[in-house]
Amino acid sequence: MSRILADMVAFGKGYLRNVSGPFFAFAFPILLILIFGAIFSGDNVATVSLPVQNLDDGPYSEVYLEILDGTGLVDIEAIPVNADINEYIDDNSLPLALVIPADFTTGIDDLLYANGTGQVSLTIYGDPSRSTYGVAVGAVDAAITYLNYNLTEAEPLVSYQVSQGGAEEFNYMDFFLPGVVGITVMTNSLFAMTSICAEYRNRGYFRLLATTKINKSEWLISKFIFFTVLLVASLVMTYAIGRAVFDMETTLTPISFVLIAAGAFLFVSMGMLLGVIIRDPESGAAVANAIGFPMMFLSGAFFPLDSMPEYLQLVAKVIPLTYLNEGLRDTMVYSNSESALLNLAVLAVIAVVVFVAASKLMSWKEK
Repeated sequence: MSRILADMVAFGKGYLRNVSGPFFAFAFPILLILIFGAIFSGDNVATVSLPVQNLDDGPYSEVYLEILDGTGLVDIEAIPVNADINEYIDDNSLPLALVIPADFTTGIDDLLYANGTGQVSLTIYGDPSRSTYGVAVGAVDAAITYLNYNLTEAEPLVSYQVSQGGAEEFNYMDFFLPGVVGITVMTNSLFAMTSICAEYRNRGYFRLLATTKINKSEWLISKFIFFTVLLVASLVMTYAIGRAVFDMETTLTPISFVLIAAGAFLFVSMGMLLGVIIRDPESGAAVANAIGFPMMFLSGAFFPLDSMPEYLQLVAKVIPLTYLNEGLRDTMVYSNSESALLNLAVLAVIAVVVFVAASKLMSWKEK
């Protein structure tokens, strides 16, 4: 253990002495939140999944759902009528949901035949960080407009309201933050370790390390501990700034810290594994970019997975960063511990496999 700590301290001093290290750990996620959050908030989806809880047993709700389905913009899925909508959204990590109230048909009848006043309102629950949100709201609005026209040809009787999420109200940055954290974990761990391994091989440092008492696993674990501490500090700082600037409602949970540790373990190991095939620092940077940047855009950090074509969704399922991002979002936004632990388990299995492979395949004595 003393060898691991000694190597971690020595490595940390050198890493933090370089400006690029602290920049990517602390400034990079903050810049992503401030800049890229706005860039990737557009609507670009044709058809989205829209779970619907229909509490009304009258004809008008069925007519409305037929109109909504006829827009071709949404695929309607039923939510059990006996489910608590807020709990159901959290338990299933739903980005969208529509609730038709129990008095939908009677309310319209009252307005049509009993000279009632007011409107009957639907409720949309949504994750505003996803491009699917705008599509769903547009489809609901279009269907309401068509229904109102057919009911009165003039006075609107039906309206809708929106609600962001389940039990709590979240803004866009709440949903964007977990993806930024996941990207920060990957860029710091994977990019740094790939370059470090390439440089160590190029300059013969591994051969020197082979003459010391520290072994490959201990050397790798020391890097894992350092990056875990660094990235946890980055998360706390980014979260604090987000709370102050954007009034975020996300929560830092124990599972979120474990996910960061698992992500650091995975990408540190992956960086060392890439060192098996990389011969120089320039190649190391190229390989890290070739692997890292596709993961950024296919892991649900910027674009929601359900907005991608099906074949890209299949690709996303084999990308480890996807499970880190989804796990962080499950625990920090939805408070869905069960789903977060499932993502953590997948991430941990991949990390152990990559760690064992990196420890076995990397040769420090190679000339």
